[in-house]
Amino acid sequence: MKWFRLAAEQGYARAQYNLGFMYYNGEGVPQDYVQAHMWWNLAASKGNENGRKNRDIIAKKMTPVQITEAQRIAREWLEKHGE
Repeated sequence: MKWFRLAAEQGYARAQYNLGFMYYNGEGVPQDYVQAHMWWNLAASKGNENGRKNRDIIAKKMTPVQITEAQRIAREWLEKHGE
């Protein structure tokens, strides 16, 4: 988890995808669909096709409020990291 997070924070789409997967499944972190959606959304924004697919799949399991929150934190992440 530590290394994936460090790589994801540096903008590596594959690490962002992997973090989304970990949050989705609760592997090494508490299961959190909002965080999974956020990381997959970031990976998708860098062209990661699996991130896009998984983001769209998980969105069907989320409430509109959860999706809005995931999109908000993704935007904040992008603003903070200058991407």
